[in-house]
Amino acid sequence: MKKAPKHEPDEPLVVTPPKKWAAGVPAVTHALEYSLDETTLRTTATTLLTMNQVGGIDCPGCAWSDPAPGHRHMNEYCENGAKHINDEATARRITRDFFRAHPVSWLNEQSDLWLNQQGRLTEPMVKRPGSDYYEPISWHDALGLIADELKALDHPDEAVFYTSGRASNESAFLLQLFARALGTNNLPDCSNLCHETSGFGLHETLGTGKGTVALEDFYQSDLVFLVGQNPATNHPRQLSALEKTKDNGGKIISVNTLPEAGLMRFKNPQQIRGVIGDGVKISDLFLHIRSGGDLALFQGINRLLLEAEDAAPGTVLDHDFITDHTSGFEEFSRHARAVSWDDILTATQLTKEQIEEVRDYVLRAKRVIVCWAMGVTQQRHGVPTVREIVNFLMLRGNLGRVGCGASPVRGHSNVQGDRTMGVWEQMPDEFLDALKAEFGFDPPRHHGMDSVKAIQAMGEGKVKVFLSLAGNFVRAAPDTHVTDEAMRRCRLTAQISTKLSKAHTVTGETALILPCLGRTEIDIQASGVQFVTVENTSSEVHTSFGKLRPASRLLLSEVAILCRLADRTFDGKSTIPWRDFESDYGNIRDRVAQIIPGFYDFNRRVARPGGIKLPNPVNEGVYATATGKAMFTRNDWDMSTAPPGHLVLQSMRSHDQWNTIPYTDNDRYRGIHGRRNIIMVNPDDMTELGLSRGEFVNIIGVWDDDVERRVDGYEVIPYPTTKGCAAAYYPEVQPLVPLNSLADISRQPTSKGIVVRLEPGTAPPGTKPTEFRD
Repeated sequence: MKKAPKHEPDEPLVVTPPKKWAAGVPAVTHALEYSLDETTLRTTATTLLTMNQVGGIDCPGCAWSDPAPGHRHMNEYCENGAKHINDEATARRITRDFFRAHPVSWLNEQSDLWLNQQGRLTEPMVKRPGSDYYEPISWHDALGLIADELKALDHPDEAVFYTSGRASNESAFLLQLFARALGTNNLPDCSNLCHETSGFGLHETLGTGKGTVALEDFYQSDLVFLVGQNPATNHPRQLSALEKTKDNGGKIISVNTLPEAGLMRFKNPQQIRGVIGDGVKISDLFLHIRSGGDLALFQGINRLLLEAEDAAPGTVLDHDFITDHTSGFEEFSRHARAVSWDDILTATQLTKEQIEEVRDYVLRAKRVIVCWAMGVTQQRHGVPTVREIVNFLMLRGNLGRVGCGASPVRGHSNVQGDRTMGVWEQMPDEFLDALKAEFGFDPPRHHGMDSVKAIQAMGEGKVKVFLSLAGNFVRAAPDTHVTDEAMRRCRLTAQISTKLSKAHTVTGETALILPCLGRTEIDIQASGVQFVTVENTSSEVHTSFGKLRPASRLLLSEVAILCRLADRTFDGKSTIPWRDFESDYGNIRDRVAQIIPGFYDFNRRVARPGGIKLPNPVNEGVYATATGKAMFTRNDWDMSTAPPGHLVLQSMRSHDQWNTIPYTDNDRYRGIHGRRNIIMVNPDDMTELGLSRGEFVNIIGVWDDDVERRVDGYEVIPYPTTKGCAAAYYPEVQPLVPLNSLADISRQPTSKGIVVRLEPGTAPPGTKPTEFRD
């Protein structure tokens, strides 16, 4: 029987009522307390005052857009951004003495929080076959070890090159170039796990995988939808944009399974009303929807809009836009009218009157934006949901105009830029042809492995080498026990990292830690001080300059590590000038300019304040689809279901967390303080299931295979989740997500639609009594 590691609590759990507003003075104090606990006042001042400024450090957290130069606040960051940047700038250090004292097996039993708290990695380390300890290794020997393993492979597809959104454009470009020069397209990335669904849905309907909205569009929109997202925790600076939406008379409709604080009210600590006043109300209408009900919701809205057009012809739909810029309307219209209201209301758990109220908001709005995040994408029917959102936008011509459009809100800095630079296992021939023309080698044409296929191949012994550029793959991936065992079957795993995580404790036979510079640190190469570039969620590319002294003299930049590794692997005989790339990152950008559309004159243009705005074809009336127009689609109704006595579980991040790493055990907006082994359950479901507040249960995953997936010792907390749905923290409940429970078309893991049952359990040893402060 497979079991998750036991949680060993040190603090009592304190449960308070959920907050009804986000940010305010507490956000400032929490950010400063965390920052000053990690580093000095001087370092904190340096990082925060240069963060997201022209010529400063780009936030290594989320990918939210910066205001235009000249319109930025001197404190252009949020609470979580401040924590994230100073978590990287920490004064704590991990040395060889730490690894000498702690075996890898013991480290693997520690929490994600504890591992992260140990500080910055400072020198290359190796765990050799049969050993349970890391030991120091020189850079020369470490890179030689990887190069020898890569050269010894029977086929390049026995290697996998993974990257996380933290990587810069320059390092991402080099990673994919190295992999393809070696002969493989095995380039899985974190997008496979978070917004792959958005890319597939948008590509099919609009011809681009990116959103169509700029930051300024929020200021001029009449109506903004927030669907399946929690901005106060995952991209808090979006709240400042939404505040301007409201100040300018716009309305906001929030659609979520939990009534999150940031969806209710925002107290901007940079304004008087956010410090001593009530702030601004965010949601004009909150739809407390069932998990996975978003497809049915937009099908209902679209049906109502078609019926409104029938009642008042020529007054509801944008017929000029539909005729000139779209295809497939008639088939979509026939299908949309046939979707049953019983199905719509069952899937959403809303009333028809609520959906009619949404229609009325839409009819009063001339400019509409729809934002969404992983509450939409991590569902089996996520791609049809994105397509139905696009149907909705097209009906009234809400594309290609100011204040309108589709906005998939990506939650990790430069995750979009990684894709732009070619980190994808399915890059089109146009990109591969451009690589061939520029560098003189023929890249492989067969598709590589995505994240799930990579795990399956590792488990089958078909992958020998796993190289990760940033990220914490084993914790981000689904089916934790399966992923862990697959990783352990590799001959070599190598992690380019800044801090310690489970990525370094779940390893292949040989494991390497390759410590790198963080985005906060000064990067000096042979030609002088370097900068890197990143792309935000609005397709704007700008610079990031490190400002701090490196944490160790033995750190190398991501670019330097990849260039030296590639040069060693190809024995210095490659047609690619790896050494020139390392000495001057401008040389990398010059080559990018020759290969990727929109990057012409890259070095000069990106150095300007504000950087480069990449072209968005949708906003120019260009649709690279099968029909050459924006495409209406026919999407079959679907919903997440669970048998009687079961619940649909969604994983989620706490407020004091970034991606897989918690910064504390608190989730103060939701009123959870001191522990993470909790499951939030609707009070009515608790009654039906015979559960009591504070009772401990084991969560059992239910899937169509013979594997029992479970996490034990979780405390039941009554919470206003949608009835039939529950919530628990990521990544601790990743063991419950089956590896082959994937979204249709995009193959993204369905972490927001996990069917579970709850069985009586016991509290982990040492658990202190919970204090409920009603």
